Amino acid sequence: MRSEGPCESEDGNLLVSWQEVALAKPSGTQFRPEQHWWAVGLVIERFCLPPEANIKFKDATGTEVDGEIFSDLLHLGNTVLTLFSDDEFSDSSFSSTSDVSDVGWSSGSSTVIVDGPPDKQPRVDYTSSVDTASAKQLIETVMRNSSGGEEVLEEYQRTETLTDATRRKMVNILVSHMMENHGHLPSKATREKYALGVVMAFPSLKDPFAKKGYEHFYDATSGTGYISWRLKTVQRRRRQIASKPQSSPSDLTLGGPTSPRTVKAVQQLDGDACQEALSLLNHTTDRVLIMQKMRETFQFRQKIVNDPDKSGDVLTIFPRFLDTAGLVNQDFQIMFDEETSARLLQKWDLFFKPGIIRQAMQLVPTPELQCLIKSAQSPAGNDLEEEKAYDHDMASLLLLIHLLPPPPGGSKNPKISATDAMERLITFHKSCCSLEERLRNNKKDHPYILAVGRQKNKIDKFYIVMDCHLIPCEASSSLGAFDELFKVHFYVCLSL
Repeated sequence: MRSEGPCESEDGNLLVSWQEVALAKPSGTQFRPEQHWWAVGLVIERFCLPPEANIKFKDATGTEVDGEIFSDLLHLGNTVLTLFSDDEFSDSSFSSTSDVSDVGWSSGSSTVIVDGPPDKQPRVDYTSSVDTASAKQLIETVMRNSSGGEEVLEEYQRTETLTDATRRKMVNILVSHMMENHGHLPSKATREKYALGVVMAFPSLKDPFAKKGYEHFYDATSGTGYISWRLKTVQRRRRQIASKPQSSPSDLTLGGPTSPRTVKAVQQLDGDACQEALSLLNHTTDRVLIMQKMRETFQFRQKIVNDPDKSGDVLTIFPRFLDTAGLVNQDFQIMFDEETSARLLQKWDLFFKPGIIRQAMQLVPTPELQCLIKSAQSPAGNDLEEEKAYDHDMASLLLLIHLLPPPPGGSKNPKISATDAMERLITFHKSCCSLEERLRNNKKDHPYILAVGRQKNKIDKFYIVMDCHLIPCEASSSLGAFDELFKVHFYVCLSL
């Protein structure tokens, strides 16, 4: 706390620190520092002004500071505010306070330096400080849990600033999170909270010449800023998509499994060379050679898959699918690229899984649903005591069936329950039993996952079952097996 009294600036204004003004607070009085009237009351008491005095605060630019943003300025600290009064006061009104009357009072204006509350003053409940802390925590949490967010944090930690490209990435992440949690038209308060959180989490991004410091991210007065512009861009794109005419049935096939694709990165065999490769594939056991020849015959295999009369023979013509794990992933990477092929695995834990669990917890609780939620929330590697529960990844996938239940069936196809739908996605098989007998007794007309192990949460091997054939999965996790199941469905032009 400063010990000296008020001092006069060069222009005649009265400079008074927060600590000096706080001395005027009566003992035992509980003031709420985020309220505008609190500061006005302290000034009136400190300078012995009439209770009805009309006091106004203005910042360095001459803009009046109202109660809504006074707390924000107070929290930032080292802020200079000028007091203005429309009333004329006599010198006698200050006679009771000698330290102030010695300096003199200008009824036109005086300046107060708000540099934060003293450490030795009794602490009170600062709502503005809590809001600031929660805003900062919100931004940090969003960035840590979003794809690309860690890169933003690492760049700021390394350089103490953000490039324009990284700043745009950060704004895109925040707007996406904002619209997901607060709708497509977030309130002004929500936008301001995100903007405040940005400059709190990334202090060097604060604008030192702006009133609040975050107007370049969102300015409630003008409705401008990076956040507003991004929101408008997303909303405009949504309107454009909604205004487009519905696609015709022929357009729906564009980009689907039956779309013709050219392979540029892999040399393709045709004619006699292709037949020689097929003959070699039927006899060799060299994995490296198998992977190479399967790459070189991709287009030939695609013609078979896309031919309704021959698609059922793909496992007969290419039997290496039945004993060589990884061929499904390789074909999918050739159809698209490695990044697209790995997208589900990269985004599941960060984006999809938390939202699925959160939505599932809002459903009507049932014993089966509760068991899946408990399993989905268990940390990786933490084996549940219940043998009937799948691991956390498969449990979260099965929760999707409860969130997106099977559609109502017609007279020929009656509706199935969520439990039956789960059995159509994955079937558990104890490792001590015969696989051949299992395949004979459980014939299904669509591919599904066969999980082989001692119990559901300890699977030793995953297979994709198609046409009573076992296709070994390259992945050792349930999520990886589901990823390969989708690729098989896409590859053979089926739908889940």
